Amino acid sequence: MPIPVGSKAPDFTLKSKTATGLVDVKLSNNLGKTNTVLLFFPLAYTSVCTAELCDVTNGLKAFPGADFIAVSVDSPFTQEAWAKTNNIQVTLASDLNKVVIKQYDVVFPMLAGVGDTAARAAFVIDKEGVVQYSEQTPTPKDLPNFEAVKAVLAKLK
Repeated sequence: MPIPVGSKAPDFTLKSKTATGLVDVKLSNNLGKTNTVLLFFPLAYTSVCTAELCDVTNGLKAFPGADFIAVSVDSPFTQEAWAKTNNIQVTLASDLNKVVIKQYDVVFPMLAGVGDTAARAAFVIDKEGVVQYSEQTPTPKDLPNFEAVKAVLAKLK
């Protein structure tokens, strides 16, 4: 079960690869500034993950006042190449060591026999760092309820 609504969201520092090199991505950088939609997805270059992140990128204007961070266990270099190939515009963060997926309790064990990955999940974290929405999908093929995410964000303005 993912961490529940009302919980203090665990802070983290993960790596992201940008054109200028590796950078730190920290949840705490958003505290006091903006609400955060934290997405977990199993693996880059898979059809459902690509569709999800491309749809989010194409619909970012529907989520005003929110910053997106999408986390997978892929390396930051893989994430960067995937983002470039698919024009993904949200911040991607690498949890290569699987620390954050454990903190948020969204580990998908032995996905397709290749090993533990992130389960597909979505969290809305308010400016104070409190989880306002928490969802882990039943299977990696299911997408989060983005209408529910939008509704929660609308209440947080």
